[in-house]
Amino acid sequence: MAVDIFQCKNINILVYVLVALFGIGSWVDINGLWVELPVMVPHLPEGWKLPSYLSVIIQMANIGPLLVTAMYVFCKSYMKERVAVYAVLGIGATSCLLMSFFWKETTYIAGDFHSTALLVLQFFLALTDCTTSVLFLPFMATFKAEYMTGYFIGEGLSGLVPSVVALGQGVGQLTCKNISSFNSTTNVTSYSIQPIYHSIRFSVEEFFYFLCAMLIISIVSFTILNYTSYCKKEKVKHQDDYEEVESSNDNQMMSRYELNPDQPFSISAQNSENNQNEFINPSALSSRNQLMKKNKQLDINSKSVDIIQFREILSTKLFIYYLVLTAWVNCLSNGALPSLQTYSTLPFGNDAYHLSATLANIANPLACLVAFFVTVKSSIVISFLTFLGTAIAGYIISTAVESPTQSCITQQQALS
Repeated sequence: MAVDIFQCKNINILVYVLVALFGIGSWVDINGLWVELPVMVPHLPEGWKLPSYLSVIIQMANIGPLLVTAMYVFCKSYMKERVAVYAVLGIGATSCLLMSFFWKETTYIAGDFHSTALLVLQFFLALTDCTTSVLFLPFMATFKAEYMTGYFIGEGLSGLVPSVVALGQGVGQLTCKNISSFNSTTNVTSYSIQPIYHSIRFSVEEFFYFLCAMLIISIVSFTILNYTSYCKKEKVKHQDDYEEVESSNDNQMMSRYELNPDQPFSISAQNSENNQNEFINPSALSSRNQLMKKNKQLDINSKSVDIIQFREILSTKLFIYYLVLTAWVNCLSNGALPSLQTYSTLPFGNDAYHLSATLANIANPLACLVAFFVTVKSSIVISFLTFLGTAIAGYIISTAVESPTQSCITQQQALS
């Protein structure tokens, strides 16, 4: 029998990489759009207000997960998960491709110009990413538990990869140059200050091509994971199949051995309380089915001891407290701060805005990487970290409120 060089204990490295590439498609387009805003804002009529518009549109796109959840509840028989995943990723890839052509297009509405194409396409990008949260995880549940980490690594890379590419792209510089012109008729030299825009290393259009390519890679990875026998070997059996096989094995065991009512029969499952095998007299059971149920119950008890202990440690009040903290942190990181980013950083220059947008996206996966090695279970530590993040967010919000003349610097320093 040939040895699979990609097999490492319970994980197949090749399948693990495919899972990570599939996970990248979860948030790569929206994360890519956020880090590209510093380049786009100077060219669009919304200007500094553009991130605020995008934040509102992203929240509106949460209708996607609600619709999928409703389909799971009310018409699950019509819910085809594979088709839904292909549709969602296809919409994202198509939107990125169209964005590369129409991101600069404006229409005159209500007495002003608006980036209608950009805002509409951004809604579909947000619809894609918000919906992946409820579509990708059920698919990953069909694989071994070890591959769930690979999916979350890919989800983290969906912010890291476009941020690194955006750092390589640069933001360009908008400088003012004193231009002189000599009028030979009047023999007068006039001077005027004109803005000079220094181009970036590659265009916005090429950046959206890159995002489209990343989503296509995610689609290809999903196809390989779904339809190749090599990857199907890493999936777990469906619960119904497991119960059917288990029932068949139990019937074979019962038919193979003739039970003596006067002789105790040992079931090979450990009792979680005293770590000893439990002996059962078959005569005390009314039927063979009761014996099989007892066997299953012992197996469940022995495997769920850790979960029961965890539930005892995490009280209801603490659980609700963690939910409130999660809601508060997401309110800041996904709602308030992105919409205020232009007001808090642009007075310091385009470079400051560009670095804040890209480094913020890089910080998220790096923090998740640290959490992968260092597990924090203390509610005091979690509360302190939340307070620290809130304090930093408060400073950012205060600079946005005072924009463009922050109290810590003069206006001349901000514009230089």
